Amino acid sequence: MNAPNRYELYVLEEGERPVEVTEDTKIPNAATIKIVKQDHTLANLLRSQLLTMPQVLFAGYKVPHPLQPYFLLKIQTDGSVTPAQILETACTKLIGTLATLEAKFKREFTFKDVDGGVQEDAYGAPVTGGNFEGRDYVDLF
Repeated sequence: MNAPNRYELYVLEEGERPVEVTEDTKIPNAATIKIVKQDHTLANLLRSQLLTMPQVLFAGYKVPHPLQPYFLLKIQTDGSVTPAQILETACTKLIGTLATLEAKFKREFTFKDVDGGVQEDAYGAPVTGGNFEGRDYVDLF
């Protein structure tokens, strides 16, 4: 089979660097950043966060091949900050956003037990009988 071993998709090899920044010589204030052992999930989160920042003129990514676990992130800034600095800022803001999401998620689950109202299935629809006694989810398989 062509697929690599699963551990090769997320474990760094000896001496392998997780992030490599290459300054672009043709485009001013631009860089290509190679992030290894990651996929579309992180790439799209970073791209979206970068595009919300006013200093970023361009942010895009590509995964060269689906069997190779890395992506290339291209960033161009207005020159007030370097691409590496703006990436670090975007990562910090993204971590804050995810921490807020986690806190809100946990808070909603604490309210679930307090509510005590109508029992709902996994999709939020009210349960009107059936054998869902004492379960918080519906087993479909």
